[in-house]
Amino acid sequence: MRLLPLERLGTRELEGNTVQFGIFLPWVTPANGHRMWVKIIHENDQFLQEIQPLEFEMTHSQDTDYGDYWSVQIRIDANSKPHQKSAWGAQGRYVYRDMLENPNAASESDRRIDWIVDPFAREFGVGKLSAFTLGYQQHAWDNGVEHNWKTPKVDDIVLYELIISEFGGDLEKTIAHLDYLRDLGVNCIQLMPVSNVSNQVDWGYLPIGYFGVDERFGKRRDMQRFIEAAHRQGIAVLMDSVYGHTSDHFPYSYVYKRLGYHENPFIGHFAKDYYGESTDFRRAFTQDFFYTVNHHWLDCYHVDGFRYDCVPEWWDGPLGTGYAALTYETYKTVQSMIGQGTGQAHWQRFSSPGGEMTLIQCAEQLEGPREVVERTYSNCTWQNETMGAAEDVARGSNSTEALRRLGLQFGLIGYPDSVSYNGDRIKKSAVQYLENHDHARFLCHFKTFFNGNELLAEGDRSLWYKVQPYLIGLFTAKGIPMLWQGQEFGENYNVPDQGWGRVAIFRPMRWEYFYDEVGRNMVALVRKLVRLRQRGEQFRAGEHYFYNDDNYISRGVLLFSRKEHDKFSLTALNFSDSEQTIPFNFPISGNYMEELHGREGADINLWNIQSGAEIQLPIPGNYGRVWTTGM
Repeated sequence: MRLLPLERLGTRELEGNTVQFGIFLPWVTPANGHRMWVKIIHENDQFLQEIQPLEFEMTHSQDTDYGDYWSVQIRIDANSKPHQKSAWGAQGRYVYRDMLENPNAASESDRRIDWIVDPFAREFGVGKLSAFTLGYQQHAWDNGVEHNWKTPKVDDIVLYELIISEFGGDLEKTIAHLDYLRDLGVNCIQLMPVSNVSNQVDWGYLPIGYFGVDERFGKRRDMQRFIEAAHRQGIAVLMDSVYGHTSDHFPYSYVYKRLGYHENPFIGHFAKDYYGESTDFRRAFTQDFFYTVNHHWLDCYHVDGFRYDCVPEWWDGPLGTGYAALTYETYKTVQSMIGQGTGQAHWQRFSSPGGEMTLIQCAEQLEGPREVVERTYSNCTWQNETMGAAEDVARGSNSTEALRRLGLQFGLIGYPDSVSYNGDRIKKSAVQYLENHDHARFLCHFKTFFNGNELLAEGDRSLWYKVQPYLIGLFTAKGIPMLWQGQEFGENYNVPDQGWGRVAIFRPMRWEYFYDEVGRNMVALVRKLVRLRQRGEQFRAGEHYFYNDDNYISRGVLLFSRKEHDKFSLTALNFSDSEQTIPFNFPISGNYMEELHGREGADINLWNIQSGAEIQLPIPGNYGRVWTTGM
């Protein structure tokens, strides 16, 4: 894969208030009678009736690698104002769009194809408008932060998924909440898509622009400041990247449909066509485009990695031209940049003392999570199996077998711990969660109030205590624990399984929940569990053993152990409503501290335990215990 020449694409400010515009549009050529214009207006003028955008015709040339290239250089000064009240010529943001003339259109109304988004825009206006800032001042990275920042190893990650508009409102307000996330113990944020979309309320999974930040959230400098602020707090940032499909407003779909072309240089059937317009990774242009997007976000924004959305849409096997190829090329690029040393200092965030490269590449491959981890350069994946088992337990569906499945899933049975490819040894894991943006809050599985409409349904927060054993299991289990925004204080929105109500309903975090009794109790537990995981290497990377015993499971109890070097921990979870006392033979002699409450001097610590001796362990209902020796 090759990097596209971004210095010639999108907009670039030159000397003397001159701005260069450039776009690749393969198969769009003057030989077919095509002409192109860019239409520009100052941001302050865009809603004024008497001020219209100025049109500038673009010229065509042929690029050796990518074919048809359209460009123009425009001097923006006050002498060419379209109206005396116009802000044209002033510093600041301008919004623009491209327009194409198609002389072969079936009707006069179709002759001009307007509202073409610039696929290489670095900034965006409202809806389908691209943007640039005249007199743009680059963000000055704090070298003291960025040159010393290290992306966490995959085993050490505590992940928090959020959407900026619902979590903080915009990037500025989200920066203000980073203290909260650091205090919670989070060291990695997974942002839902920030790429440009055409709607104001939207999850972001139908992108029309990939090289910048949607104007709903802020501007590119805001995103750079956000990432720098996160790194200052010890928090990595992952981007949710949607590469398997686009919106039908994305220019490489929109233009060729309007032209009536039967072929497309970018869009086409590839792998599984689930949503939107399917991207065709058989095309070198498509491969290079998304490889360039990855490089841009790593280099320009200093992100720590990617969560790749809906991998089945661009999965053609471990040796294919789709997902596997992009993750390999991205890994190798980062590896080469690390090797260049201090000349590219910010790339050193991915190097670690042990030689492990810490670039995070996380697949959302729900159909084959084990395969994608084992057979590609991904180092982790989403998987719904743990969440599905937990939901079945909560609903009481075939509870004994569901509980057994949950116990197995806490151990990530069948997932490799590391894989070597051609001398590259990559640590492997999977993300463990009870909630994510795609599903109803976990509380909804105990009891839901529908409030007359499924879109207004909410889980019963008074049953918060039933969530406790699931959370204890999540943070002491194998894998990467993930919280979905507000989960830690009992957020209880329902999300429909299908329909536009999933993505077009605004569900802001109700920060007031943090202060009520339910919120205080849940946050206190989550904080305790995160710190337990941070101080215990056995929970982050140790051996996992599930005690798959019907005597336990039939009583609603799960037991599993974690071991690393001389540290051994037993997690005992009680999903029933009453206290259970269960027999257990500890395999290692010693004193056992109960991690959740024993540090407070409680009498639940176990002293002078002899290996093989049977001990009766009391486990409170809807709760759990974690005993550790070798402290």
